[in-house]
Amino acid sequence: MIAIENTLISEDVVQKQFSCDLLKCHGDCCVEGDAGAPLEIEEISLLEDYISEIIPFMTDEGRKVIEKNGVFDYDMAGEFVTPLVNDRECAFVYFENKIALCAIEKAYREKKQPFLKPISCHLYPIRITVYDQFEAINYHHWGICDFARIKGKQEKKAVYEFLKEPLIRKYGEKWYKTLDEEVKSGKFDELTKR
Repeated sequence: MIAIENTLISEDVVQKQFSCDLLKCHGDCCVEGDAGAPLEIEEISLLEDYISEIIPFMTDEGRKVIEKNGVFDYDMAGEFVTPLVNDRECAFVYFENKIALCAIEKAYREKKQPFLKPISCHLYPIRITVYDQFEAINYHHWGICDFARIKGKQEKKAVYEFLKEPLIRKYGEKWYKTLDEEVKSGKFDELTKR
């Protein structure tokens, strides 16, 4: 682990290689799983504020779920998550050429609303666990991402490098620069050998 500000970053985040390959995985991380994507409270407010701009990009099934249950649900631990369609795909998913894509992001890219997408989605395969004094930043290994690991090895791209944009979105440029410098200095390698 490496500590930066109030975060602890696992060695897998800097040592594992990863690069999404949507043409091969078809966005299955938005379809598979036992709960929706984790949501922060501020994100629920944004979804509620901009749902009318997002709905036109959603599937009929997703719209019905949102109209019936709202923009969030709870997982088994009582945490906020995106609602699911048929206990499977995220309600905000739409499909293009059999690839699962995000209606929230589509509305953002079309300049209909200012919210890119939930940070948990943008950061995947990183998962953050919040504790009283710090946040633990861990790599989540999931079989459906095998193609991303293959592509990451081909590109020689570490998880944290692939996720530069969302990590900066979450923690800021200074934080990311510090992480990158720590990794490139070899200090992280020294810590993991102990």
